[in-house]
Amino acid sequence: MPVVVANAAEGEPESAKDATLLAVAPHLVLDGVQLAAEAVGAADAFVYVKAGSAAAAAVRQAVAERRAAGWDRCGIEVREAPATFLAGEASAVVAALDGAAARPRAHWRPLADAGLRGRPTLVHNVETLAHLATIARWGAPWFRSVGTADEPGTLLVTVTGAVAGPGVVEVPCGTPLGALVGSRGGAVEPVGAVRVGGYAGTWLPGAVAAAVPMSREGLASWGATPGPGIVSVLPAHACGLAETARIVAYLAGQNAGQCGPCVSGLPQLARSVAGVAGIAGRDTAPDGENPTQAASRALRLAALVAGRGACHHPDGVARLVHSALRTFAADIRAHAQGHCLGSAHPS
Repeated sequence: MPVVVANAAEGEPESAKDATLLAVAPHLVLDGVQLAAEAVGAADAFVYVKAGSAAAAAVRQAVAERRAAGWDRCGIEVREAPATFLAGEASAVVAALDGAAARPRAHWRPLADAGLRGRPTLVHNVETLAHLATIARWGAPWFRSVGTADEPGTLLVTVTGAVAGPGVVEVPCGTPLGALVGSRGGAVEPVGAVRVGGYAGTWLPGAVAAAVPMSREGLASWGATPGPGIVSVLPAHACGLAETARIVAYLAGQNAGQCGPCVSGLPQLARSVAGVAGIAGRDTAPDGENPTQAASRALRLAALVAGRGACHHPDGVARLVHSALRTFAADIRAHAQGHCLGSAHPS
């Protein structure tokens, strides 16, 4: 018998859209869960939500209300996800629901064929399920009335960083990043760069980011995707290399410890990115590389880990590093000369 899972683990540290959606409109998500369950013939469903969050309490209350009212054909159980970066990866979700650690695991057959306890398992983000419920209620033409022809509808985006009102906003697909940031009060400082897609996302130069559409098609030429729907604004006074080094160090520590690219490759990559961020004479790489040498080594390591992991975690880290080396090329040259273009970085 198939199983449906609504995934709201939200392991990205900057993301708040899933928790916001569940706290504000839990019944909309649960309507989507029921529709998905009916479509695939599931008798059981789970909502997998970050442990200790207000969203967990909200969805439990909504499930109890629906049970008391007799609304649902499919039973729904709420399970809490650990606050780790990889807890929301689809196979990690299934592992956690199976009682194991919430880590990605090799699955030679698709989860749709053999997932939770060997049963066909459909894992969807809660935002997707909410969209399903609105389409069922209002119809496809209504859904297509906003967004683009190829990517209709809206998306939830967490806007963070140097903005007046950090938080979650719902915008039509294809909304330019400048307008998206403006919906949260705009940037509070001159913009140095914008990171799209969270910690495993892509840096875009501040000078061009405002006009880039928030859509798969609009971001493709930058090697980016909307990912988990995060837009982070980096002020011009901050050092993008130092910020990248901080994130890569975090991601290296969040690996699942199951394959070489993560266990060995990501810590080495983190050390090299730290070396890129260091000012000449303040070596942060263990072998004394200067920033230019460290950048070349980081580029090689990023190419080595990409596409070789048991899951896509190394791919996201490599994508972030590649984009940082491209976007902050002038910063690397400045670091090699002994100074930093970002005044927030000590010299």
